Amino acid sequence: MHTIDLAKYSLRTDLIIENKEDKNIKTTTISKDNIKIKTSISSISSDKYTTVSINDISDKDTLKKAEAILIEELKKYLEPLNLNYKDEVLIVGIGNSASTPDSLGPKTIKNILVTRHLFKLGDVEDGYQNTSAFTPEVTASTGFETSDLIKTLTKEINAKLLIVVDALASSSIERLNKTVQITNTGIHPGSGIGNNRKEISSKTLNIPVIAIGVPTVVDAATIVTDTFKYLEKQFSYKLNENSSKDKLIKEENINYLNHETNLSEEETKEILGEIGMLTESNFKKLIFEVLSPINYNLMVTPTEIDFQIERLALLLGNVINKTLHKNYNSTYKN
Repeated sequence: MHTIDLAKYSLRTDLIIENKEDKNIKTTTISKDNIKIKTSISSISSDKYTTVSINDISDKDTLKKAEAILIEELKKYLEPLNLNYKDEVLIVGIGNSASTPDSLGPKTIKNILVTRHLFKLGDVEDGYQNTSAFTPEVTASTGFETSDLIKTLTKEINAKLLIVVDALASSSIERLNKTVQITNTGIHPGSGIGNNRKEISSKTLNIPVIAIGVPTVVDAATIVTDTFKYLEKQFSYKLNENSSKDKLIKEENINYLNHETNLSEEETKEILGEIGMLTESNFKKLIFEVLSPINYNLMVTPTEIDFQIERLALLLGNVINKTLHKNYNSTYKN
């Protein structure tokens, strides 16, 4: 019999709330305007993460509420730094502008208000921070490590703070393009898709680093796992509505996502078989083992990714601008 060593398969995610293995991270959850805010703090270091879940980024009112919450949360990271308005803040958009799911960073930079050149001329009104922006693109197109370019630039301009924006990977379909993570731990470009580059953090740059990211891709193993999870939810919902298993499949469209699965072990095994007995984590690792050797564990993104990236880039640009510049105004189009 083939013995599966599930422990050697890691899940592809950049989100702290999906990392169940770090027992030193304590997470608290609150809700404002139907938007969930999770704060994760390490008990052994100064590492901090804030995760904001947005239900519908296509809705202008929801975006405004999310923007206000994100500004409030981002300010919490800036307040301990005691920045002077003349202190140089560098905003960097990491990613590949030619690949839509990876273009969140570069597109966000297009929405950033830069003032460094005006500070050099001495022509800046009150209420504006000294800011500059940069898009290093990817190593494959420049030949340079992103971290090396950023390190050189931060030294050259004597930056007091670095804010990096990047697209992330998730291990849940539900969080795709709906979750914003802010952290003071920096970032490892490409880590979520197994393409680790040099770390960009306060440890490597000797200045504070705030990383902001949104998951834009999941792997195929995640999609298969989530599909089985939704199958279980749907069957549980329909069994509650209909006592007969012959009525499990119906033509009607129902929203069962918020339904709590309450199938017994016998029912789960009867519907999903032996794999239904695996934990979600082990099931995903099993699918990973099946797909990876044949190179079918592809990274996947939603069909609406073009619209979603533009919307998210505008949101993050506004959040950064309004946090750094008191007099900045912005609007959202329907």
